[in-house]
Amino acid sequence: MDILTKIVNDKRIEVNLRKQLIPIKQLEQSILFERETISLAKKLKNSTTGIIAEHKRRSPSKQVINHNLNVFDVAKGYQDAGVCGMSVLTDGKYFGGSLDDLLTARACCNLPLLRKEFIIDPYQIIEAKAYGADVILLIAAILTKAEIKQFSELAKSLNLDVLLEVHNEAELNKSMMPSLDMLGVNNRNLKTFEVSLETSKQLSTLIPNDFVKISESGISSTEAIKELQPFGYKGFLIGENFMKTNNAGQSAKQFIEALNK
Repeated sequence: MDILTKIVNDKRIEVNLRKQLIPIKQLEQSILFERETISLAKKLKNSTTGIIAEHKRRSPSKQVINHNLNVFDVAKGYQDAGVCGMSVLTDGKYFGGSLDDLLTARACCNLPLLRKEFIIDPYQIIEAKAYGADVILLIAAILTKAEIKQFSELAKSLNLDVLLEVHNEAELNKSMMPSLDMLGVNNRNLKTFEVSLETSKQLSTLIPNDFVKISESGISSTEAIKELQPFGYKGFLIGENFMKTNNAGQSAKQFIEALNK
């Protein structure tokens, strides 16, 4: 069983438990449910750097990245650095994240927040809105075309932006629909964990310009971004690169300054 299948199986159990604990009605009464969301897609379109910085404590491929940084400092640091948006991992078992991380980030910054999660149920989208997210991630590898349509339309009805992540041409072909705002190409092969920017380059020509193009994974240098910009990419998701330092915000700031030179 590959890691993605394992994560999804665990996620189904977790979501069923959460549903019993906190019903949808309760989520909809959350104070954040009524807040006006901030569009990440719009910010990326108008940005010259397009950095989406991530808060991630660990991952299945790297184990521990950093357990010492708190979300409050990271979110404030990213905002001061001038990133376009922040991605917050909310999976506990494999990434050491939580919905509380999302709440904390929301309380201390005005950035568009992406709930980085393995979404397999509409409940998680309502949850994302209730905990202050502006954007949800849908992963084509774990969803059917019908699910992508259902989930993205639900997100749009809640004024959430939708980022759909693909790894190959087959996933891209089944996924393109008007209810998506951004298409993210993950450069990491989920079966081998190998990373190659060629994935983003190859798929770029197949993504219509109606969608904001984002490249994810394996972007650790300003050169990588400059290499991908001519292929139409407006967004770059960077996690480990900033998180493995002692000051994620400061690292992001230096990175953006170097990129603007």
